[in-house]
Amino acid sequence: MKAIDWILLWTLSLLWGGSFLFNELALAGLPALTIVWGRVGLAAVLLVLVVRVSEQGLPPLAVWPALAVMGVLNNLVPFTLFVLAQGQITGALASVLNATTPLFTVLVAHVATVDERLTPAKAAGVGLGFGGVLVMMAGEDLGGDGLAMLACLGAALSYGVAGVWGRRFRAAGVTPLQTAAGVLTCSTVLLTPVWLAVDQPWALGWPGWGPVAAVVALASLSSAVAYLIFFRILARAGATAISLVTFLIPFSAAGLGWVVLGERLELRHFAGLALILGGLALMERVRAARR
Repeated sequence: MKAIDWILLWTLSLLWGGSFLFNELALAGLPALTIVWGRVGLAAVLLVLVVRVSEQGLPPLAVWPALAVMGVLNNLVPFTLFVLAQGQITGALASVLNATTPLFTVLVAHVATVDERLTPAKAAGVGLGFGGVLVMMAGEDLGGDGLAMLACLGAALSYGVAGVWGRRFRAAGVTPLQTAAGVLTCSTVLLTPVWLAVDQPWALGWPGWGPVAAVVALASLSSAVAYLIFFRILARAGATAISLVTFLIPFSAAGLGWVVLGERLELRHFAGLALILGGLALMERVRAARR
C-alpha cells in the first residue's frame, strides 16, 4: 500500500471509531431512536446527492426489497443497539466488542454459503476471538454493563449477517455507492414511523447544540464521508487493505474517548482486545495464504 492509502485507512478508522464518541455526545440530550434517525436520514440525503452528481442513478426497483433488509441488518439494528448500550458502557468498550464483527461474519458465512466454509484454522481464530469476549465479560451479570455488552455483541452479529447478505448486490450489478445510498434511504423510511411513535420528536425539548452537532457528525462524517473513503480505498488498494480497518477502529475509538471524555479501558478489556485481534490476525493469515 502507498502512503496515501495508509492515510485514508487511518482516516476511515477515525471516522468509524469517532461514531462511538459522537454517540456518547448525542446521548447527552437526545433519545436513542432520534440519534439513529438523524444519522441515517441526513446520510441518506448526502449520499443520494452524491449518486446524482456521479450520474450513476439510483438502484433498480427490483433490488429495493433486498436493500431494505440490508438497511435493517447493517444500520437500524446495530446503530440502535450500540446507542442503547452506550447509555451504560463507554464508547471505547463498545468499539472493542464491535471488533468481533468478522468473527460473526465467518460463522454466518459457514451456515449460509457454500464457498466460505469454516476451516480448522478459521475455527481456531474464532475461538481465540470469543475467548477474548469471555475475558472481558468475566464477572458481569445480565444487567447493567453485562446487558449492554451483550447488546454490542448483538450489533456485531447483525453486521456479520449483513456482510453475507450484501454479497448479492455486486452480482445484481449494483455499485457500492448505489448500495450505500439505497440502504440508508430504506433505513430512513423504515425507521421514521417507529421513531415518530416512540420518541414523539414534537414533544422533545431543545437538546442543545452539542448533541445536534454530534448527530450531524455521525451522519456526515461517520456515515457519508466514511462510505466515500471506504470505496476509495477499496478501489485503490483492495479488500485486504480494507480489512485492516477492523484492527484500527478500537484504538481510534479508545484514543478519542480518552482525549475528549477521559475514558479508560480496564486491564481485562485490553486482554480481551488482544485475544480478539489475535483471532482476527489468524483468520487473515489463512485468507492471505489461500490467495
